[in-house]
Amino acid sequence: MRLFNIIIATLAISFLPAGANAQSSRQRFTMATDSGGVLVESFGSCANATCPAVVILSGSKGFVAPVYDEIGQSLRAAGLNAYLVHVLSAADRDAIAKAGSARARIAYYAQRLPDWISAVQGVAAHLEGQPRHGGKVGVLGISLGAQIASAASVGRADIDALVLVDGGFPNGYSQPVRSLPPLHLIWGSADRTFPLSTGRELQRTAQQLGGPVTLDVYEGGTHDFFLRSGTRNAGAAHQSAANFLSSHLLR
Repeated sequence: MRLFNIIIATLAISFLPAGANAQSSRQRFTMATDSGGVLVESFGSCANATCPAVVILSGSKGFVAPVYDEIGQSLRAAGLNAYLVHVLSAADRDAIAKAGSARARIAYYAQRLPDWISAVQGVAAHLEGQPRHGGKVGVLGISLGAQIASAASVGRADIDALVLVDGGFPNGYSQPVRSLPPLHLIWGSADRTFPLSTGRELQRTAQQLGGPVTLDVYEGGTHDFFLRSGTRNAGAAHQSAANFLSSHLLR
């Protein structure tokens, strides 16, 4: 009977949804910021004594996709501590999902952007001050997360490297941009949400500011290619992000 129960329990675990298995390895905590408490998930510390931090910002659907665990683990293997920062609350994700049009979504983003930016900056400042991170913090933003990341990183001395995936400055962003951290852009050539021309324009902007900037283009990649687990483009792009961040944060 005992062996039967063990077998049943093992089978039950094996049939859990993939997302549930992946998320069970995440360590969850809440971080206080000026805009309120923010849920943060981590994957544990890297193997080194000092592991710079990387703040990861999701697209509009949040961090439910198991691929975020792959991204986090690839950063950890590169000697970095990855943090999934939930600046989008459940209410935010629900409002975005129920928005009836692109115009309605953009209007909602504009309304919430100041709080999202404040949350990212608060988390980055906190992580920078923790000794195990060696005073180094990078930010990786994907789609909507890239919009938030770009706006949150302008002129910030506590953000040492920035990776934007298929997304740039928010619509109508009008704040002066005088400096950006070292910037790495990752773009799908077939992205119709944020066309490659958007990435090239952002590259030119960063070049005019005098900072280092690189653009990696993935042939045939659509807007969500970075989140397509198991594909060659996604795997290469994850490694590209990890290589860039480690090269700037582990100096």
